[in-house]
Amino acid sequence: MKLIDEIVANKVQLTAWRRDLHMHPETAFEEHRTADFVAKTLESFGMPVHRGLAKTGVVGTLKAGKGNRAIGLRADMDALDLVEMNEFAHKSTHQGKMHGCGHDGHTIMLLGAAQYLSQTKNFDGTVHFIFQPAEENLAGGKVMVDDGLFEKFPCEAVFGMHNMPGIDVGKFAVRTGPMMASADMFWIRVKGVGAHGAYPHRGVDPVVIAAEIVLALQNIVARNTDPLQSAVVSCCQIQGGHTTNVIPEEVMIAGTTRAFLPEVQDMIESRLKQVATGIAAAHGGSATIDYQRRYPPTNHPAD
Repeated sequence: MKLIDEIVANKVQLTAWRRDLHMHPETAFEEHRTADFVAKTLESFGMPVHRGLAKTGVVGTLKAGKGNRAIGLRADMDALDLVEMNEFAHKSTHQGKMHGCGHDGHTIMLLGAAQYLSQTKNFDGTVHFIFQPAEENLAGGKVMVDDGLFEKFPCEAVFGMHNMPGIDVGKFAVRTGPMMASADMFWIRVKGVGAHGAYPHRGVDPVVIAAEIVLALQNIVARNTDPLQSAVVSCCQIQGGHTTNVIPEEVMIAGTTRAFLPEVQDMIESRLKQVATGIAAAHGGSATIDYQRRYPPTNHPAD
């Protein structure tokens, strides 16, 4: 792949910017330093900048030529609640926060594009550079839209990308239709009756119920999903109990589900609730489910 000479010439600066952001990670809706850096950098390119959409979102606008068409280029800015174990010089200086998903790279990639386009203006129309907060779990993009992003900055289309380890340098992965799956989250609270571990018959063990639910949920993919479709049901967290010899009263299971089609999402949510409540009831307990649809599939055509 031929690289653009003007961008290659800025490699040292872009690398320094990225490492600075990596050293100062900020999580959802707290990207104040990052947003300030982005806004001031865009202003240094000579473009007007709007701040404050979704609290810390930033949008810069660049016009060239006489065309009336407009697009958006989008990157995310937030980091993760994660302890960084690296030892390089630019490791996180904020304990418990880390750019572990590459959003520092995304931010700088878009700044690099903004710098190049502002210098060359080799397009005809308008480009809005959209810097989104809170991509991780809290759907900051939706908050920007709800705050009037597209009323203030109309776009025919918005283009974004995500780093993907495993893809060769210089190559991009694209496709027609859904590219990345939906991301839904669930919390299942299994309620039983606490008892001493030596007298399990006097209680209703939510640990046993939870274990059975975790295993049974795997059948949603194995036996309820069309083999020509894709789905994921992952239980990623189990919490319950405080000691080794007391059966707790409650256990919490939390996880995520993924799908490429809305109808598969519907099926997963329905089956997850049926399985969890049914198994709990069969053992004399109960289960309550909080199921949240956080993100739809990307590239999915609008209805």
